Amino acid sequence: MPTKRVLADFLGRWEIARQITPADGPPAAFSGHGTWQAEAGGAIYTETGVLQLQGAAPMTAERKYLWNDDLSVQFEDGRPFHTVPARGGQATHFCDPDTYLVSYDFSDWPAFTVRYDVTGPRKDYVMISRYQRTDAR
Repeated sequence: MPTKRVLADFLGRWEIARQITPADGPPAAFSGHGTWQAEAGGAIYTETGVLQLQGAAPMTAERKYLWNDDLSVQFEDGRPFHTVPARGGQATHFCDPDTYLVSYDFSDWPAFTVRYDVTGPRKDYVMISRYQRTDAR
């Protein structure tokens, strides 16, 4: 059985390589870093890097999430997003009218993969992110 992950396992800096494949339209890639920094009751996750849409100039991209000790994740404004399965597996987020099916794979720890399958009338894409720790632990 895979090891159960806890929030402390994620703290620190990670390299991110991401591929975004829409059902219709050009693919995109993101390259950057994500940092989990401990805060009372959880951590702030900050991601920064460069987003490259095929046929367009590269652009800087950033996002933040709040991670709680129980691995529940919230958007920066406090709205709930989903809960990360501690041993890997699936989570779901419904953002009316679209559905986000999220799969966490921790089998190659301390690297891991997160896959989003997003479907609905407004969005239809697959996003696969590979995280690799860059700081010593």
